[in-house]
Amino acid sequence: MQWRSLVLALLALRLAGHALLWLAGPSVGFYQQRLRAFVCNPAAAAQEAASNRPCFPDGLAAPHWASFLGRAWGGTSSGVGGDSGSSAGRDGSLVWSGGGVGVGGDDDEYEQRYSRAFPPQLRGQLRDAARGMFAFGYDNYMAHAFPQDELNPIDCRGRGPDRDDPSNLNINDVLGNYSLTLIDALDTLAVMGNSSEFQKAVKLVIETVSFDTDSTVQVFEATIRVLGSLLSAHIIITDAKQPFGDMTIKGYDNELLHMARDLAVRLLPAFENTKTGIPYPRVNLRTGVPSDSNNETCTAGAGSLLVEFGILSRLLGDSTFEWVARRAVKALWNLRSNDTGLLGNVVNIQTGHWVGKQSGLGAGLDSFYEYLLKSYILFGEKEDLEMFSAAYRSIQNYLRRGREACNEGEGDPPLYVNVNMFSGQLMNTWIDSLQAFFPGLQVLIGDVEDAICLHAFYYAIWKRYGALPERYNWQLQAPDVLFYPLRPELVESTYLLYQATKNPFYLHVGMDILQSLEKYTKAKCGYATLHHVIEKSKEDRMESFFLSETCKYLYLLFDEENPVHKSGNRFMFTTEGHIVSLDKRLRVSLWQDTFPEEEKKAEKIKQNELRANNSISNCNRVPDERRYLLPLKSVYMRQIDQMVGLI
Repeated sequence: MQWRSLVLALLALRLAGHALLWLAGPSVGFYQQRLRAFVCNPAAAAQEAASNRPCFPDGLAAPHWASFLGRAWGGTSSGVGGDSGSSAGRDGSLVWSGGGVGVGGDDDEYEQRYSRAFPPQLRGQLRDAARGMFAFGYDNYMAHAFPQDELNPIDCRGRGPDRDDPSNLNINDVLGNYSLTLIDALDTLAVMGNSSEFQKAVKLVIETVSFDTDSTVQVFEATIRVLGSLLSAHIIITDAKQPFGDMTIKGYDNELLHMARDLAVRLLPAFENTKTGIPYPRVNLRTGVPSDSNNETCTAGAGSLLVEFGILSRLLGDSTFEWVARRAVKALWNLRSNDTGLLGNVVNIQTGHWVGKQSGLGAGLDSFYEYLLKSYILFGEKEDLEMFSAAYRSIQNYLRRGREACNEGEGDPPLYVNVNMFSGQLMNTWIDSLQAFFPGLQVLIGDVEDAICLHAFYYAIWKRYGALPERYNWQLQAPDVLFYPLRPELVESTYLLYQATKNPFYLHVGMDILQSLEKYTKAKCGYATLHHVIEKSKEDRMESFFLSETCKYLYLLFDEENPVHKSGNRFMFTTEGHIVSLDKRLRVSLWQDTFPEEEKKAEKIKQNELRANNSISNCNRVPDERRYLLPLKSVYMRQIDQMVGLI
């Protein structure tokens, strides 16, 4: 009996210790600590400490999910609603009531909904539905809008640049009077195996599109949507393997490559007359940089040109394009904070001064990080990998909040927030929909477990609204910006996570997304932007990325037999979803020819080192025994659903 008495004594001692820590004001989780610091001035914080009451400005309520650790926001003993607490589960594990998280609990509804087998017949039907979605949008564009840039799917008319209002950047940055939607959709036609329409579309582009137009466009948008698609289609046409079927065109004489060069030459003035080497945000395709051009640009816009410009340089054997894009990346990289290693989101191209000091993963920074990694994957330049690795460490150190492990332990779910680039302090309590790309990027580097958690957060928001609001306030559990322009980022991450895990959960997610798009965004002649994700009112615009990305990723998610997934085929997607084969031609570096001294700094990565860096042994892999279970334990899914107000 002595051993039993000893065990009971130790257990009592441990419980007493926990009670003392609780009364002493233990660590209450990042979201509680940071938000209290965010909303309290020093005087109020001192008053709070004396009165043991949380300080919030008028009108700012504690988040509903602040009871995750079993106590109310601010450290009191009862949860929101007064029913939070803890108890022992039947297996002796800790079970938090009222929304807390431990291991155990009865969350069978998640298992029942998502862990069921996904029948091949259903998968085939969803593949065909995704193809039909693309065809409906594409056919209506060709019937009602071509040769204009975009389709107005409600009025069944075309849309081009807003000549009457040059300040309408939402339109004019993107639409250049060059049949944007047709160009952007080229490689989607090939991926879906529609060789006849692909060949027809390519001939239309060659015969009808000219870049000698009086249009002032954003360098970034023209690069990723137009230049990237021209290069992707050219590579598909000239690929000796023809993985998507016969996409060759009789008499093709590299016209798309020549068009890509013509466009890039018209974009080059953006890189001239800047003291930092960071390009101007906009150029007129006929006259160059406007005289009244803005000297401020976002980090993503200036630093996400390297993939397309690098491909163009290496296909042409002309280092000019890659060199200017690489110089811009290095200039931005050298402006990062010495203390945190973070970059801001808006910079002055003449002074190098950070105008916007917010550092996050969404708008203004997203594709900068994406292209550091993807440039390395394509070109094998070691410096690109080194920059990405350093940036990723800074992101983990300063932007990531919540518990350390995605799928085990206690505490708040992982979340990436917006911080000050110099101090790492929280700047606001919202995230934007563009950040939903990040789980897909994490898949590419092997950080699959963390990707699973962040993806689940965005999927929970989608479940609540049937769409992703452009900006979502996680503290208020409500959208800050209410529209949804058919963005692809969540679909992209869903597709890549499925490819990494083969977990049928992600097929269920894709089905939810596809059904929501059909239910809420389908219009008379296409698919329309949601103006208000709660009221589901529509806006008469179908952005070109809906066909180039959203439909493509949905189709690939359900098309298991697609050539993209066949052994021996190696592809990468650009930030606009354009597919590029990993070609040996792209490993031939030319840009050092212009400045030979750079060659010493940019050591070429060796082939065996490349294999080592991409070895699955370096990846945070999902264990095989979990492949057909939920990727995230039910208790954690429930926690995230509470976090966004679903429960």
